Amino acid sequence: MNETEQLLEQVADRVRNSAHAQGRPLPAPSATGEIAHAEGILGFTLPPLLAALYTRVGDGGFGPEYGVLSLGQAVRTYGAQRASGWRWPAGVLPIADFGCAMYACVDCHSQTAQVLLFDPNPGEPDLAWSIDTPSLAGWLRGWLDGTAWFCEESGLGEETDLELAPWAEFRSRI
Repeated sequence: MNETEQLLEQVADRVRNSAHAQGRPLPAPSATGEIAHAEGILGFTLPPLLAALYTRVGDGGFGPEYGVLSLGQAVRTYGAQRASGWRWPAGVLPIADFGCAMYACVDCHSQTAQVLLFDPNPGEPDLAWSIDTPSLAGWLRGWLDGTAWFCEESGLGEETDLELAPWAEFRSRI
């Protein structure tokens, strides 16, 4: 089993255990055709790990904060944000809602599926984008082991001033 397969299995195990402990059903995985349909609407391909999360783990409803968005929610949110005044970058798909209008987003054009944080609360589009994690795999590992800034057990949440690096590619991607 390769590293990606191991990561997918770890995520699936955590999701199953969490859903069982909370006594709530998990959304069924997306069908491969749903991924292709979403990609057609979006105009770009989902990174393989993100597509595998949707097709092998579940159609959202798991993960940090308010959870991974369903595929349909991600597509609709992307469209709405692209039409908003925030000059949303092409190929940057919101995948998790952190509340207060903040989203974790995957840069679907990056080789590693870099995860970006969109935080419009400073009020300036140039300040709204920062690099959360260099890869989707790293973002998932941080959630699994509790070391990501958004995990309560990490101690890095709202109690501290989080200093994420600004996303330098923002201007070239709008």
